[in-house]
Amino acid sequence: MPIILNHQLRERIPHDPAVFPITFFRDELAALPDHTGPLHWHPDFEIATAMSGVLDFQVGRQHIQLEPGDSIFVNGNMLHGIRQVSGEVSDPMPNIVFSGAVIAPETGAIYRKYIHPIACCDTLPFIVFTRENGWHREVNRILRDIYRRMQEKDRCYEMAVQRGLSSIFEAIVLHFEVLPKAEAARVKIDSQIRLQKMLTYIYDHYAEAVTLEEIAGAADVSRSEAGRCFHTYMDCSPVEALIRYRLQTACGLLKSTAMTLQEISDACGFHSVNYFSRRFRQAYGHSPGQIRALGK
Repeated sequence: MPIILNHQLRERIPHDPAVFPITFFRDELAALPDHTGPLHWHPDFEIATAMSGVLDFQVGRQHIQLEPGDSIFVNGNMLHGIRQVSGEVSDPMPNIVFSGAVIAPETGAIYRKYIHPIACCDTLPFIVFTRENGWHREVNRILRDIYRRMQEKDRCYEMAVQRGLSSIFEAIVLHFEVLPKAEAARVKIDSQIRLQKMLTYIYDHYAEAVTLEEIAGAADVSRSEAGRCFHTYMDCSPVEALIRYRLQTACGLLKSTAMTLQEISDACGFHSVNYFSRRFRQAYGHSPGQIRALGK
């Protein structure tokens, strides 16, 4: 299932919070150009596991490399994205997105004592569970069981998943003092919000002629501040981020439609087919026609 964003880059999670507020994803990277997912956020927790490739997980400004067998817990409301950096075949990367209410009611003592403090911890944007650490190994074992049960949905799977997540949070609470912390991670929320606004403008207007002034204006910042914000989070300029998104969109159209290269070029905001083809080859190592023929 692809990542679906609303106009605030907030991922639309398909689970029903009134029923069982957790959703299981698998093989998302296979459907993403260059095995790269967009920066996005959601109020729920997320846990993902690298299975066969090396994954670069960006959380806020920080990049974390996951080796096969490693998992990452991403706290709620943190801007994050994913890119596979090794392996020819897309990593299945099983992951779950869930509310703390799956463990205990938000009005109850368990939630207030154990879940809420983690969700509101300014210095805990993420936790990495490596395949080598002792208690991390147990967390990864529990995660594999949760993924299996969420996929198979056998009898009483909800209770087993709830037990598993409860055990993971218990482990986090018990080892909280030794977990690596970030320095005031959420103090940077203003720059994150600015980036969200500018990316939203790009996602809404990529097919049009877009200027740097318009991108910066979406967040009511100067062009230089817009540049600093994009370079901090995405290591590129605002205009380069626009081109990247245009190319990602074009790649999807090549795979899913019979549109001509001219039509795709126009639909994605490029001023000429030649320029589109040149940038596409620079980004993906193949021409648009080759990507379509190979089905990559």
